[in-house]
Amino acid sequence: MGDDDEHNSSSTDEGRKEVDIYPLSCYYFGPKEAIVFKDETVSDRITRMKSNYAAYGLRTSVEAVLLVELFKHPHLLLLQLNNSIFKLPGGRLRPGETDIDGLRRKLSNKLSASRDGNETEWEECTKLFLVRLPESRKFIVPENLKLLAVPLSQVHENHKTYGTVISGVPQLLSKYSINIIDI
Repeated sequence: MGDDDEHNSSSTDEGRKEVDIYPLSCYYFGPKEAIVFKDETVSDRITRMKSNYAAYGLRTSVEAVLLVELFKHPHLLLLQLNNSIFKLPGGRLRPGETDIDGLRRKLSNKLSASRDGNETEWEECTKLFLVRLPESRKFIVPENLKLLAVPLSQVHENHKTYGTVISGVPQLLSKYSINIIDI
């Protein structure tokens, strides 16, 4: 898992990196216009992705791991669509776009962040980045999505609900020491 920036991390004597997380109450959440999705059904999405793979090859995506504190436990911020699909914020890179630039663009588009399981026949590379949130931030979420704070303990190895990528995030975070900041 890559790091978006190193401004609020440090290394411990054991070589583990540290990450500070802040209470959910430090963040503001508001609505914005709904995102129009290209596909109405999962089969439409699979058909479109197969076609894109045939035309362009490997698809590279970037996704953000955003952590907050709630009830003295770390929580992962997830987008929820139609009460059943959970996603990390992020998406597909444009041709020639760097990982970090693409992640910034996707976070800006999906969250307007500001300081105030079937087998497939195509290939995809998804890169996860631990994005260290500042003490305060404003998130504007599309009206057709919900932004949820889900306990890491609930996500861990819960493949049926969250899928293999999201359910593996707690294991990836195990190399970090998480500091809960009281404000």
